[in-house]
Amino acid sequence: MRLPKFVKIVEVGPRDGLQKERLIVPLDVKIELIDRLTAAGLASIESTSFVSPKWMPQMADNAQVMAGIRRRPGVSYPVLVPNLQGFEAAVAAGATEVAVFGAASETFSQKNINCSIEQSIERFAKVTKAAAKRGVKVRGAVSCALGCPYEGEIAPAAVADVAARMFALGCYEIFLGDTIGVGTPGKAQAMADAVADKVPREKLAVHFHDTYGQALANILAVLERGISVIDSSVAGLGGCPYATGAAGNVASEDLLYMLNGLGIETGVDLDLLIEAGNYISEILGRPSGSRVARARGAGSARF
Repeated sequence: MRLPKFVKIVEVGPRDGLQKERLIVPLDVKIELIDRLTAAGLASIESTSFVSPKWMPQMADNAQVMAGIRRRPGVSYPVLVPNLQGFEAAVAAGATEVAVFGAASETFSQKNINCSIEQSIERFAKVTKAAAKRGVKVRGAVSCALGCPYEGEIAPAAVADVAARMFALGCYEIFLGDTIGVGTPGKAQAMADAVADKVPREKLAVHFHDTYGQALANILAVLERGISVIDSSVAGLGGCPYATGAAGNVASEDLLYMLNGLGIETGVDLDLLIEAGNYISEILGRPSGSRVARARGAGSARF
């Protein structure tokens, strides 16, 4: 299968990237980061989550974030919601797109959202029904698509089953997450093919963590399978709070560099993206997790 001509990058740094930080990132920094990512040309920026502050204190300022960002027409600013209560709070804060997050692993579902897979589907049904009435788009996540920290390998059929159920509920797009970053290209393709038997490929996205350094290879593998929506995190921020040892998401800068090299259009400016990543890395007091950003900072030749 040919590589896609255009890839939509879904930037998850402001939410998935920052949620694991122990020190609370100031509100004005979060807003500035999102505004810089908007200026870089990203079409979708996951901005915050409407989860109880008890479980996710980093996101307690969710409504203020949504009120403070400078929204650009044509850009989506999805937020994560765990249930109908979170959905209502998100809509009240001005969200026009939300994401619900399930799992292909029963144990991870219990650890992450305190309910079974079956119960999670029931929750999502309430959200998608309410969203349809309000004209709000819903994106669905399937965590542990290539492995679980508690159950080990996950069968592609299990991933396909959860993805199909979420799609049937009305999720316009399903992203398949390698939550602990253990996937390899062959397994990523097998999983993507299994899901594509039940959900149209054009409705699928992927979300790879880079724990074993396989994220870019996995992305290229699924690009070859016709998937053209990729989640990534500026400066490689992130890591799952419920998956000990999981590294951050694939760095948006590194993903964009690869896509540019393949001649795939994204609409994103690499220099501005690097600046955004360097900005948040400086605030956090550590080097960027992007190899491209570090190479540029070291005076490497530009290509």
